Amino acid sequence: MSPDGQFQAPNVYHCEAIPDAARAEIDRLLTSGDLFRYTAAEGSPVALLEEEFAQMMGSKYALAVASCSAALFLSLKALDLPRGARVLIPAFTFAAVPSAVVHADMVPVLVEVGSNYRVDMADFEAKLDGADAVLISHMRGHTSDMDAIMALCDARNIPVVEDAAHSLGTEWNGRKIGTIGKVGCFSFQSYKMVNAGEGGILITDDPEIAARCVIMSGAYESNWKKHPGMQNSYMLWQNKLPLYNMRMQNLSAAVIRPQLPQVAIRVAKGRAGHDRVADQLNQSPYLVVPPPLGPEERAPDSIQFNLKGDWTDAQAMRFQAEAKRRGITVQVFGLSEGNARAFWNWEFLGPAPDLPMTRAMLMRACDVRLPTRLTDQELDYIAHAVVSAALDAKAQTPA
Repeated sequence: MSPDGQFQAPNVYHCEAIPDAARAEIDRLLTSGDLFRYTAAEGSPVALLEEEFAQMMGSKYALAVASCSAALFLSLKALDLPRGARVLIPAFTFAAVPSAVVHADMVPVLVEVGSNYRVDMADFEAKLDGADAVLISHMRGHTSDMDAIMALCDARNIPVVEDAAHSLGTEWNGRKIGTIGKVGCFSFQSYKMVNAGEGGILITDDPEIAARCVIMSGAYESNWKKHPGMQNSYMLWQNKLPLYNMRMQNLSAAVIRPQLPQVAIRVAKGRAGHDRVADQLNQSPYLVVPPPLGPEERAPDSIQFNLKGDWTDAQAMRFQAEAKRRGITVQVFGLSEGNARAFWNWEFLGPAPDLPMTRAMLMRACDVRLPTRLTDQELDYIAHAVVSAALDAKAQTPA
């Protein structure tokens, strides 16, 4: 509260608190200097995290690495595709996703995304023939039609990697996102469901992919022996694959492990908070929150909505400014300078492709963080601020 008793805008960039249970382990690691995952013969914090995460997700294998980008890169390399392989990705994603494809010596092929933030299946199917792999990015936790995607890819024997950086806890037809494709990749960056500052993890049921990822992540010499199972596979790949040294270190794992039991609680709170705000935004004549697809149970920690009706760029910019004046940062993806989620800013790919559907969506799609720790009062403040900002932006006449 402010000194005059007025409620102040919540700071949505404060991250989820680190549980106290992490502190004793962090102190032990700092005292011992035991930060490298392979120092201990067994039972290092990173190894325990991999065991616990795999169990939580119902997967056979997990590998903790430095970031979700590292997980995506290793997953693509582990598919053993030729240099220059074509990888379909949604045109609405973060720049790290096409970057991972480029790092893997492959070529990203961008697929149109509709106003509901999901892959346009007509464009996906049209571009699938000639593709060597698919990297489905569940951007901001919005799940595309995984039944249709998997049916199309399975019929062509095309492997699917899931970028589930925003989707820990999301389910599709009762299946955990990240377990539907051949590999699932998750993020522990601060603005995700589990906060370690940085970090990532990949999961798979394929022993050969798991073995190749372990070796390439930096399990040099005989360090692969400290990963359970698959010993014959490790022996096959040792010294035959390059080492990219993308390992996670023990301090990160010590921060992550105590948060895993909190994931289900955070998911429930995030979904309730999202829906509370969405219900209020949808009452505005100027805003609309696209509904989830039928089989999807999301785990959101942010909200995305579209400017509804006829908005000019100037009005959309005024909307951002009005929200900011109320203490709320609203990002219109396509109007935020240099936005890493706007495909035309990925200049490292060369000239931007013609993707009118995605471009139109990005020019009116908005993003607001909703950390799961927010109270109902804070959520209501955000909703009211956004609705009133839209009203004021539309009421103003151009200068």
